Amino acid sequence: MATATVQSGRVLSASDYNPLLPEVRANPYPYYEVLRREAPVHQILPGAPFYAVSRYDDVCSVLHRPEIFSSTALQILAQGGGISFGPNSGALAGHRLLRSSMMIATDPPDHTRLRSLVNRGFTPRRIAGLEPRLRQIAAACLDRVTPSGRMDLMRDFAIPFPVTVIAQLLGVESERREQFKHWSDTIVIGLSGMSQQFGREEVRAAAEEMADYIDSILAARRANPRDDLISILADAEAGDALTGGEVLSFVVLLLIAGNETTTNLIGNAMRALLEHADVLDRVARDCTRIPAMIEETLRYDSPIQGIPRKLTQEVELAGTRLPKDAFLMVLFASANRDDRRFPDPDRFDIDRRAREHVAFGHGIHFCLGAALARLEARIAFETLFARMRDFRLDAEEVSVIESNLLRGPKTLPLAFEAA
Repeated sequence: MATATVQSGRVLSASDYNPLLPEVRANPYPYYEVLRREAPVHQILPGAPFYAVSRYDDVCSVLHRPEIFSSTALQILAQGGGISFGPNSGALAGHRLLRSSMMIATDPPDHTRLRSLVNRGFTPRRIAGLEPRLRQIAAACLDRVTPSGRMDLMRDFAIPFPVTVIAQLLGVESERREQFKHWSDTIVIGLSGMSQQFGREEVRAAAEEMADYIDSILAARRANPRDDLISILADAEAGDALTGGEVLSFVVLLLIAGNETTTNLIGNAMRALLEHADVLDRVARDCTRIPAMIEETLRYDSPIQGIPRKLTQEVELAGTRLPKDAFLMVLFASANRDDRRFPDPDRFDIDRRAREHVAFGHGIHFCLGAALARLEARIAFETLFARMRDFRLDAEEVSVIESNLLRGPKTLPLAFEAA
């Protein structure tokens, strides 16, 4: 007999799931549990052709069939097409940032062409060669806060570390990192959240500033190429393999995905460790456990909760008939807590085989930057544990960012002892 899921003193049902509600964003996992049990393909908003897919096998099935479940949904929804999903829906309709196909929002054969070109900047050798510089960046971030015994992990480390890394990978000034983060937050949270933290005009202004800046960097690399990713993309553009709009779209994707995902991974990992003192002690004493801890964090509290898809034809999924042109929210984070795949899924267990998680997606759209994110997270915690000990949460509670797609702490104040 199925066990009821109770949240805040009441029994939940599938109809309680609404990603626009603050209580769902604060802790979506009980709601995902109900969806998996009662409605694995669930109509999110009554009357709207928008469905949540919550079970592991169904999520993987969707991700492996791009001919039916199209990735173009992300670009359509970002421009306000199909379904209005937030107060700033449509704020970037027709904007040049979204005028050309973004790799994450394309299907074969366009996706195949784009992926083969940009893979040149993410070879295993190129990523491994970044490690010494990543260690320098991580150490420099912590130099400023170690003597004080206190820091906001997000503001002082989890944000500036990956932003500086992606800036250097692209070949742009690291001193622009705060500007990058502002652009990224304004666009992503402005389009995917329900708060009024960023208005429509702010979203469009951030997109315009980002586009202008990237255009200026591209012009400089066309004239004087360097050994950086933007130069690789500019070279592909010169050879007619990429259009100027595709180069712009890919740099935007890197600036956003390259810092938002890793920032939230670091924050979610530390939050999970603080809530599981025995695991924190094990990992701090034996840094060879850090990679396993990172994989379990990706499964346990995924930085990207899900991604949309659009149906190219009518189809049946998990016993539910879905119409052509319907939208799906493919819930990575729910799939990663599916007890059909992960026994005792709500337990943070660094000894489990967690690499089957889908936090980086699955199939042809498996995250291009997964190796870089894993490397950054490993170096981040190796550096933290080498410099600090006795971590304690220095706040009554932890609030999360206001996004329907991303999950991570907004702030994470810590107290610690210098090692």
